[in-house]
Parts: sequence; C-alpha cells; structure tokens
Amino acid sequence: MRKRGGGILNISLVDKTSEMPNYYQLKASFDTVDSMGANFINSCLEQFGKTLRQEVATSEDFTQEEKNSLQIVMNILSNFTPDCIVRAEVSCKMEDLKDDSGISPEEFASKFKQAVTIAEIEPYRATTHNKGVMNGVDAVVIATGNDFRATEACAHAYAARDGQYRSLTHCTTDNGVFRFWIDLPISVGVVGGLTNLHPLVKFSLALLGKPSAQELMSILAVSGLAQNFGALRSLVTTGIQKGHMKMHLLNILNQLGATEEEKQHFVTYFKDKTVSHHEVINEFNRMRGN
Repeated sequence: MRKRGGGILNISLVDKTSEMPNYYQLKASFDTVDSMGANFINSCLEQFGKTLRQEVATSEDFTQEEKNSLQIVMNILSNFTPDCIVRAEVSCKMEDLKDDSGISPEEFASKFKQAVTIAEIEPYRATTHNKGVMNGVDAVVIATGNDFRATEACAHAYAARDGQYRSLTHCTTDNGVFRFWIDLPISVGVVGGLTNLHPLVKFSLALLGKPSAQELMSILAVSGLAQNFGALRSLVTTGIQKGHMKMHLLNILNQLGATEEEKQHFVTYFKDKTVSHHEVINEFNRMRGN
C-alpha cells in the first residue's frame, strides 16, 4: 500500500469510558489509494490487536491484574468515512432555469430551494429525498463492482451526523444565482476485488474512462446530484407520478409485447388519463381486435 502512495495515516487512542465502562478504541486512519482496501485494513487491524496484547504483556506500566484483564473485543474497519468527502456542484443564473412546465425561472428556483430546505429540516422527507440521491449513486457503485451497502450505510450515517437525519443535497438562490450541490462521504475502489474478475465491471470501468478512485467518487457524486435534481424538478412542476406512471405504462406494454408504434399510441392515449393496468389491457385488446 505504501508503494502505491498510501498506507496507515495515523493511529489514536479514543477514550469511550464515559459511554461504556473500561472501553477504549485504537482508531487508525488509512489511505487505500485506488482500492477499497477492506481486506488490507482488516488484516492491519487484526495485527494491531496482536501487537497490543504483546506490548501490554511485556510492559512495566501495567500490573499483572491489569494485564490479565485486558480484553480485545474486535478488530474491524468502519464503513463510516466522514473525512473522505466528495462534492459535486452546479450553478447558473436563475434566469437560465427555463422549464417547459409553464412556470417562470424565478418561481422554479424558489420552489426548488424550498423543496431542498424541507428535506434539510424534515426527516420524513429527507429519507425519501436521500433515497432518490442513492438511486443514482448505487447504480454506478454496483456497476463498478463496489459495495453499495457500505456506500448506503455511510451516506445515511453522514446525513444524521448532527443528531437529526437531513438532506445530502443543498441549494441557495442568492444574488440571482441558482446553486445546487451535494457533499457525499464515500470510499470506493477501482482495483482489486471484482474489478479484474467480473466482465461487466471491467466494461463499466472502461466505459467511464478507467477512472481513479477519486475520479469515480466524483462520478458517483454527480450521479446522485443529477438524480436528485430530476426528482425535485418533477416534484415542484408536474408531480412525480407523471414520470412514474409513464414508466409503469411502458413496463405493462413490454410485458404484453407491444411494438414501438403501439407504445407511442399508448403514451399519447394516456397523456390526459390515469394509467391503470386494467385500462391498458382493455385498450391493448381493442387495438388488436381481441
């Protein structure tokens, strides 16, 4: 790991006795460069445990009773990486926020910012808001052979770091400028693990231009920000169900084996109607004379 420019950055003793009697941690920070590094970290931590036991056993600073009472509970990495942050940001003049829904750029920006603020203060909304962010992030994490469960756990822990669960994205509309950004704590790898084994992972990384781990972090953050922008745009204009129901409609038509021409007919047919499975079947049978 050192040869690749990384390795152990620091080791510190953390006193947790106020929260759990006689409990201390040895906290180590690592730079794993382009690998996820889970196996490397866990191997190091297990050696730390062995070395600690040996050092205590031979030290004159501990009584025999203290030496006998030493208990190493576990040696394991944490998927919480609050110091490993990537930011993706977009900004433009508010007047450039033209939307085909019929509302003005100023109204769009105002409603968009309000939607983000609601997710910053309301955990019920923040949960679904961040779930949408992770829809974009997880897809790329999985495609590149990384651990989406670790990514999810870290992101949600970070969203609750001040004691309340909040939005991962933020927005301002100051001085006529619309600004939208995300801060995402994430640790991913582009070497080791599945990256050299799974053909689809190799293809995905090649498609992305064989990014470094830092570049992949940036791609993940952009994916999450774009996904969130799309969802919020729908919510503050036409409503989320328009897109959801179009997808639902196409899923039904795919199951029925509809042609591209028939699909286009149904998109037009349901433009001002509520999509239901029953209604789609009825119209499909009418078209085909069944």
